[in-house]
Amino acid sequence: MPVASATTAVPEPAAPSAAPVLPPLHIGRHVVESPVVLAPMAGITNRAFRRLCREYGSAGLEAGGASGATSLYVSEMVTSRALVERTPETLRLISHDPQEHPRSVQLYSVDPATAGLAARMLVTEDRADHIDLNFGCPVPKVTRKGGGAALPWKTELFRGIVAAVVREAEPYAVPVTVKMRVGIDAEHVTYLDAGRIAEGEGAAAVALHGRTAAQAYSGRADWSAIARLKESVTTVPVLGNGDIWSAEDALDMVRQTGCDGVVVGRGCLGRPWLFTDLAAAFAGSDARVRPGLREVTATLRRHAVYLVDFYDGDELRACRDIRKHVAWYLKGFPAGSTVRNQLALVDSLPALDDLIGTMALDAPWPGAAAEGQRGRAGSPRVVALPENWLRSRDLDAAQSAQVAQAELSVSGG
Repeated sequence: MPVASATTAVPEPAAPSAAPVLPPLHIGRHVVESPVVLAPMAGITNRAFRRLCREYGSAGLEAGGASGATSLYVSEMVTSRALVERTPETLRLISHDPQEHPRSVQLYSVDPATAGLAARMLVTEDRADHIDLNFGCPVPKVTRKGGGAALPWKTELFRGIVAAVVREAEPYAVPVTVKMRVGIDAEHVTYLDAGRIAEGEGAAAVALHGRTAAQAYSGRADWSAIARLKESVTTVPVLGNGDIWSAEDALDMVRQTGCDGVVVGRGCLGRPWLFTDLAAAFAGSDARVRPGLREVTATLRRHAVYLVDFYDGDELRACRDIRKHVAWYLKGFPAGSTVRNQLALVDSLPALDDLIGTMALDAPWPGAAAEGQRGRAGSPRVVALPENWLRSRDLDAAQSAQVAQAELSVSGG
């Protein structure tokens, strides 16, 4: 099947006989035609980037001969405490486009009471149609206080947070999902217990990143853990996450694990058209986007324009934000170090246009050089944890006091 042109990035429709690889994903009352979730990524999955991903995902559904909601596009993580306190930046982070549905918000919390209050605010003020709970963050400043991927080790605390959010959201038909990792490290695995607890407390789906917190993003994700979770959690969808760099990777994960859908993070950095490929692939189409440099730079500029809107017309802030995306967009293309360096300092849309105009825009898709891993992989590490955290799966008094302060150390929402 012909691929997309360099100017449109929209594949041709699939043949009528194309059979979907998976049925639509059901998250509570929401039916998501393409069983794909955009993973929340700090500083990345704001309203501007989600809009780009939605546009490309819709093109992929059309290529597959389907219509309806494309994928589930989750906002970057916000802390329940900051949400309850209504910090301006947190309210910006949970903002959605009028056309965005379902409106999905990811909450980070270490306290059932605060998590419940945050969920109550989201549902009573009609700010979200879906709430995702973050129990997978491996960042030291989070795990050091017992949050993120460290938290499921304390089973009753984990249970309390999930139960509190479900209790507030359920009367409003807002489904709650849980995203987690395999565990803290190879000796302290939590995902099977956490999956069963989440299912029992009313979560609408569970998602597993097939790495421990100790691995961060290094090595290979263990897809066999996703398969084991699918065998253990039987009444709600199980989603797989980790090392999905292409539509073919997503199809392989489904075949190997039996998961009900996939969660995609670093694979779409600088490549929102991955959602075209994924939607087409799951609809049974072999259409794929292979944009040339002209289309890639046009997407980069459109991303910057959407960021200007996200930042209420602040062009300088938008351009500062787009800088981190430049290397991802240009991966594999012959852009030259001088232009790349100048793009990393861009401070206005006209300056961005001028720099794009100096590039060899007729360059075709570079193939393998633009594929594969993107974003930082890092290296394995010892996970920073509260004192004596691993001694017991129950909280002691000192740990309870420390965990109570955990959200205070997480900035940016």
